[in-house]
Amino acid sequence: MKNESQTRKEIIDHRLRQAGWNVGELSQVVEEFFITSQSNELNESKNIYGRSFCDYVLLGRDGKPLAVVEAKKTSVDSAIGREQAKEYCYNIKANLAVDLPFCFFTNGHEIFFWDLENYPPRKVHGFPTRDDLQRYKNLRQSRKALAIEFINTKIAGRDYQQRAIRSVLEAVEKRKRKFLLVMATGTGKTRICISLVESLMRAGWAERVLFLVDRIALRDQTLDAFKEHLPNEPRWPKVGEKSIAQDRRIYISTYPTMLNVIRDEASLLSPHFFDLIIVDESHRSIYNTYQEILDYFNTITLGLTATPTDVIDHNTFELFECEEGVPTYAYSYEEAVNNIPPYLSNFQVMKIKTKFQDEGISKRTISLEDQKRLILEGKEIEEINYEGTELEKTVSNRGTNALIVKIFMEECIKDPNGVLPGKTIFFCVGKRHAREIEHIFDSLYPEYQGELAKVIVSDDPRAYGKGGLLDQFIHNDMPRVAISVDMLDTGIDIRELVNLVFAKPVFSYTKFWQMIGRGTRLLEPTKMKPWCLEKDVFLIMDCWDNFEYFKFNPKGKELKSQIPLPVRLFGLRLDKIEKSIQINETEIASRETIKLRKQIDELPQNSIVVMDAKNNLQRLEDEKFWNYLSTDKTEFLRMVVKPLLRTISEKDFKAMRFEKDIVEVSLAKLNQEIEKYDTLREGIVETIMELPTSINIVSKEIDLIRQAQKNQYWLTINEDKYDDLIKKLSPLMRFIEPAVVTNGPAKFNFQDIITQREFVEFGPQHESVSISRYKELVEEKINELTETNFLLKKIKDGEQISEVEAQQLAEQLYEEHPNITIDLLRRVYNHRKAQLVQFIKHILRIEILESFPETVSKTFTDFITTHSYLSSRQLQFLDLLKNYIIERGELQKRNLIESPFTMIHPDGIRGVFNPIEIDEILSLTQKLLAA
Repeated sequence: MKNESQTRKEIIDHRLRQAGWNVGELSQVVEEFFITSQSNELNESKNIYGRSFCDYVLLGRDGKPLAVVEAKKTSVDSAIGREQAKEYCYNIKANLAVDLPFCFFTNGHEIFFWDLENYPPRKVHGFPTRDDLQRYKNLRQSRKALAIEFINTKIAGRDYQQRAIRSVLEAVEKRKRKFLLVMATGTGKTRICISLVESLMRAGWAERVLFLVDRIALRDQTLDAFKEHLPNEPRWPKVGEKSIAQDRRIYISTYPTMLNVIRDEASLLSPHFFDLIIVDESHRSIYNTYQEILDYFNTITLGLTATPTDVIDHNTFELFECEEGVPTYAYSYEEAVNNIPPYLSNFQVMKIKTKFQDEGISKRTISLEDQKRLILEGKEIEEINYEGTELEKTVSNRGTNALIVKIFMEECIKDPNGVLPGKTIFFCVGKRHAREIEHIFDSLYPEYQGELAKVIVSDDPRAYGKGGLLDQFIHNDMPRVAISVDMLDTGIDIRELVNLVFAKPVFSYTKFWQMIGRGTRLLEPTKMKPWCLEKDVFLIMDCWDNFEYFKFNPKGKELKSQIPLPVRLFGLRLDKIEKSIQINETEIASRETIKLRKQIDELPQNSIVVMDAKNNLQRLEDEKFWNYLSTDKTEFLRMVVKPLLRTISEKDFKAMRFEKDIVEVSLAKLNQEIEKYDTLREGIVETIMELPTSINIVSKEIDLIRQAQKNQYWLTINEDKYDDLIKKLSPLMRFIEPAVVTNGPAKFNFQDIITQREFVEFGPQHESVSISRYKELVEEKINELTETNFLLKKIKDGEQISEVEAQQLAEQLYEEHPNITIDLLRRVYNHRKAQLVQFIKHILRIEILESFPETVSKTFTDFITTHSYLSSRQLQFLDLLKNYIIERGELQKRNLIESPFTMIHPDGIRGVFNPIEIDEILSLTQKLLAA
């Protein structure tokens, strides 16, 4: 254990130098900084009669104190120095008439940062640079109130987007540091983030922002979005940039790239570099792998996810410090589709099932014609026996794939010409399956010269960049069908997608909804493309009963997390030590303890996870700890040290796997688990038999290799022999060639037939079919009668008709099938006061007749846009008021101080808005209801 002087010299000085501070240079770092104490609260030897010495004071370029660092010895809790450091800061401020310095207290291994009067102390993974501290100071001085900060509605102008942004801004101002937005795919999460970033930068709360995504295509898409909406903000990376630049304000990176950046000791990035981190698709799988990034920077963090609230893992809520089940803001797919007008597209599901999928491929299901062909080819029909679930795994049948492609071409939503399919994604089982589907498209539709459908997969370099396959699919007329394996499952923004084909089963509910989300975006009127001029619904062809599966398994299949190999080896070795001690085999325990310590020594010291545990790991430095491993010590090793082994990455894992097998078999022998021992031993012998003795370095151990395959060797096995196997044979495991890859699944081309083809009612819209059909019949009839009816011709030609003629037309239409009446038209088109001629003009596309809900929604949206300072509670009240008017069609003044408005504030509107705003709202509602 180090005393305070050693801690400072050997650890803290080093960590300050890592952050760019020249310890010993008095213009940067002053040690034992003299302070006149303003109180007698400090009970320290350094505090004599109101005079004290601060361990370190970090100076700005102007020579004024920027921060105080209070040091304690490594064996002491850092928090012991908390109040002491705080008092030093206030005394420096009072004595020197400078701004309040930032506060740090540390025992060398743990560093805590305290932005006094702003945030509580938080653990950080290094000291800030001089520039970091100056930036912190500038931000502290320039911050403006966020509660009324302007939101740029040109970037995010929808009402729910503004509510989401306002919810985060208000929480930031209340000094919260973690936020979670749960929003359906297509609702504009990226736009919300860009608008939020713009507000935080403008208000002086953030200068540098990191946006994390999980793939390169999403990084490029996000870069384009920031370039469009914040063109003047410098972004990283530029095209071709590999190394991280430190002169930008917007950083967009994949998780692996940023992980490599923070692990690069040669060009260390400060843990204080970013003021805000945005994490796209924040769910457990991301955090299991990449939480080190967030731990390293530990700054204000905003998580984004499209996963529905009811299936989000509870750990995700914990990570973002949200009350379980209550994110910072949520906006569901159902809300978006049911909004008037809708913000997202609804979908129809067509369920497709073939005979082979249902009944498998066997003599019983193969057609007689195909059976005859097999006999002529000399093949045994009885040997062909596959379950339907094995399709595209152990067996592939071109006839089934071709049938799916043909049905798709018949049933898909087509382009305006009604010939070619609109933009489509085929979700395939694997790359081989994807290539097969592509080949079938080319074979069945050769007239499109191989351009109709293309495989787009992540390991194809042609998929990326300008002019790449993905770029062609998004911006060009062809290809119309993107055949994907995972790459297009999430995050890709293509508004013109009108067909999704699930040609594979999906077992993750989160992933399933992300895949559906590819089609939910509506078109942008200003960015229409000739191959898709309208979209109010998209089609999902479900070829694998995915909707049925999630109906009965709402959360999908729970995936078991795999334990990393170094962790498993450490755990087995610890088990062996405990067993050896239990049966008095102290020599075995001592040997394994030495190996255990060697594993601990291999922990990467620059890993955030390991640095976090440094305080606890100090216990292992004492040789007395290892003299006898008592139960409490082995428990410490199991609970605290063992999980750290997951940080080991650059190792020969083939050698480690063999070592793990040897330790496991030796433990089974100690436990006298005969059956388990025999099974493990046989597996080890088989592995040793695979060693290629034709290679010189392997042939040097030919005697041991031969001996280890004999039963006699294992009958006399002991610890020396186990060690011999590990020492001599484990390094040779890398020479074993992987098992020869087979030609893939069995391939056939049998005729398959459709056994099920039906539309399934699914999704948030449950519109009455009769009303929908009535509307279609009315529009068909009006357009038909326009050719023969004199009065309809006059309206179409733009001529006025008299009231008498309008009445005459109403009588004529009433006699038609269907009966067309003004009351039915008002009900069908959801407009309470429009007249017959207005409906006719709307049907003939002469003028657009807004429905009452559309008028109300548009009016409230305009009101919110012109009042962008509104708080989240005020926005919530207006949303409730909008829906109240749409549902009831009326509003009295007194209603605004009654339920449901009193749920937002006991005084209703009076508790939420000021008198001027109330008058504006009353005026708005009166105009709406009078229209």
